[in-house]
Amino acid sequence: MKMFEMNKRTNLLESPEIRYQLEERETPNMFREFYPYDEIPKIAFNSLRVPMDMPEEIFITDTTFRDGQQSRAPYTTEQIVEIYKMLHRLSGPKGIVRQSEFFLYSQKDREAVYKCMELGYEFPHITSWIRASEKDFELVKQIGIKETGILVSCSDYHIFHKLHMKRSEAIAHYTKVIKQCIERGIVPRCHFEDITRADIYNFVVPFAAELKKLSDEAGIPIKIRACDTMGYGVSYPGAMIPRSVPGIMYALHHYAGMPNEWIEWHGHNDFYRAVSNSTAAWLYGCSGVNCSLFGIGERTGNTPLEAMIFEYAQLRGTLDGMDTTVITELAEYFENVIGEKIPERTPFVGRNFNVTRAGIHADGLLKNEEIYNIFDTDKFLNRPVRVSVSNTSGLAGIAHWISTSPKFKELKDIDKNDPLCIQIKEWVDKEYEDGRTTVMSDEELEHFISSYLTTNQ
Repeated sequence: MKMFEMNKRTNLLESPEIRYQLEERETPNMFREFYPYDEIPKIAFNSLRVPMDMPEEIFITDTTFRDGQQSRAPYTTEQIVEIYKMLHRLSGPKGIVRQSEFFLYSQKDREAVYKCMELGYEFPHITSWIRASEKDFELVKQIGIKETGILVSCSDYHIFHKLHMKRSEAIAHYTKVIKQCIERGIVPRCHFEDITRADIYNFVVPFAAELKKLSDEAGIPIKIRACDTMGYGVSYPGAMIPRSVPGIMYALHHYAGMPNEWIEWHGHNDFYRAVSNSTAAWLYGCSGVNCSLFGIGERTGNTPLEAMIFEYAQLRGTLDGMDTTVITELAEYFENVIGEKIPERTPFVGRNFNVTRAGIHADGLLKNEEIYNIFDTDKFLNRPVRVSVSNTSGLAGIAHWISTSPKFKELKDIDKNDPLCIQIKEWVDKEYEDGRTTVMSDEELEHFISSYLTTNQ
């Protein structure tokens, strides 16, 4: 037996004995050392670190119409088409928002797919999502979609307790549908559900390696979406698998031989780590991160798409032509047309994300907005920086609040000596003389201004 052999991907001599094999088990491996259900999950370290391996090309994929619809009332066909149009504009000429996946189960779902396909956009590519069943695959064939996601649950939690199968039986079940995709020239994207509770070296790697072998034989890519279904992933250096995002990326690329561009990360936010884990996935070897608009998705939601737009820009040093002002249009569409309430402090899209309420901060903003604004939000999001109104705002602060309010665009150039500003200041001063200690809310100011405008028309 050879002691070492050359790895053609890394160009390094490595031991051929490092071959991860499927381990058949009679009982599931629940990783109780990490996940004692009656305690808080544990984060353990072995101090093994893998190298950063950011791909030459990274991109974003969208699941607004799939996972995003699993936590709210379904979008109408018209809403899906309008959102898809805006995603196209946001994506830019290089297609940084590379794909958008759709359900196919209802007539409404299929109608939305047809209408979006009729637009003829190159980006985002339209893909679908199915369970690993022949019945679901028939829907993909009928519509003529070129790539589909296939649910391939990979933890023993799912294999033993949901599918009631053994590991080898699950692989055989999944592979049957995957081969059908390949035979029809459809690119399969295997959704490795619950990967952060899966046996990485004794199930995930051998299964992924078999998929790579099948891909090589067929000449068709077989992609992997690593799904952190419960949000257990961590990005800390030296953390142990299966919780380590860097470790999972390294295993899929280095041990299973999956090309970077075939690997995608899908995170959930149960432990507030969706964005940091998605960024780590990019840094450690996957090209795609799967997101939904505003993080809307199952339970605590997915990785917010708008967050990864700005992560991309920070990592690459460029937006590569993405039109980020569309993010504000999308937020307004969701609130005003769809009726989705976006929490007001949500970064980039919340009503108050760039509104300063502290008096001393407001004073600094009025002198130079760079002091307390993260970047030129007016340029990139059509959202000028705003200040709240209090007893220290003065006429200038009140005029600034009115002129930057999206609700009163007709008052954009209001002068601080306008009668409206003077009346607001008198009202605010009286509030604080009577013992008020909090800033004036947007709702109070909007009501006052609306009443004033109605009276003085």
